[in-house]
Amino acid sequence: MAMKKLTLLLAVMTLASCSFLNPPPFDEGRWRAQVESARPDLLEAPNIRDGRYFNPWTDAPHGGFLRFLRWRLTPRDEYTSEEESFKPAFVGGLKERVESMPDGDFVAWLGHGSYLLRLDGDYWLLDPMLSERALLPKRHTPPALTLEELRSLSGTFHVILSHNHYDHLDKATLEALPPGTQRIYAPLGLGEYLREITGKQTVEMDWWQTLDLGNGVQLVCLPAQHWSRRIGQARNATLWASFLIITPERKVYFGGDSGYFIGYREIGRRYPGIDVALLPLTAYHPRWFMHYAHMNAPEVLHALEDLGARTMIPTQWGTFRLGNEPIGYPILDLRREITARALDGSRVVVMDIGEIKSME
Repeated sequence: MAMKKLTLLLAVMTLASCSFLNPPPFDEGRWRAQVESARPDLLEAPNIRDGRYFNPWTDAPHGGFLRFLRWRLTPRDEYTSEEESFKPAFVGGLKERVESMPDGDFVAWLGHGSYLLRLDGDYWLLDPMLSERALLPKRHTPPALTLEELRSLSGTFHVILSHNHYDHLDKATLEALPPGTQRIYAPLGLGEYLREITGKQTVEMDWWQTLDLGNGVQLVCLPAQHWSRRIGQARNATLWASFLIITPERKVYFGGDSGYFIGYREIGRRYPGIDVALLPLTAYHPRWFMHYAHMNAPEVLHALEDLGARTMIPTQWGTFRLGNEPIGYPILDLRREITARALDGSRVVVMDIGEIKSME
């Protein structure tokens, strides 16, 4: 009890400090140097210690709840009216368009980090999240499918979950999976929970593990730089991951949720010829708080180059305001960065919610 009182007293004293209410400095160059100094061999080092998963190649920032509280209490940046109002367009009737679409590979954006792919005749649902709220944050744009429409889809479905955060793993959506769902693939530690709520066969995977799914299709679980927590699941008690789907015709990389790290370079080296990379671009303001777990516009372009992907689709923008920046800000920021660096903008495909892009 004495220790709890002391902790509370220290917290109050910290809050009373004027410096606590000011954003701490953040040095982009120093952060980049820290990323580049990571040892590549640690990408394959053990990723669990004392029952908690971690990123072996670089330490996560410390501070816990007080660090989070400092973010919430420090003044927020101001954004222009264009940055505040910009959002993705919405294309309706996705279910009917999917059902009437002729054979061929495609990607459809359901909103936020949720995608529907068709590859080699099978469907893949990536981090399906169609509910109105991600625990507390509310959607600013609707999903491309309702739960009822998702439940009524026909075909063979596979589901990939990148980690257990509420904007990626949604209980209501998983309970509405199509009857043709064959398996759920998820990082270590999530199997029992997913089987309980879905009744579906679930396969847990560790980083660098490859599954042969038959007919020339493989699924590779790969590292990501993130963390995990959920009510009933302690911090980092389950793993987080990215994934690569390999078919005879296609390689699609699903980045899940991640900060920038040297793993992108190694993934690109081991798996050349990635056709499409779905890379997260969201919640990166303020940088001092978000830099470890989320990429900003320059970093997501570096990740694209590291992976050597032919095309990149930015994900997770346009739905939930999870950082300080407005929901559409990441795309405006990305376009400015592409122009400033005179890059080939055709490699970056910005989708509308409900839009279908052919991979042919």
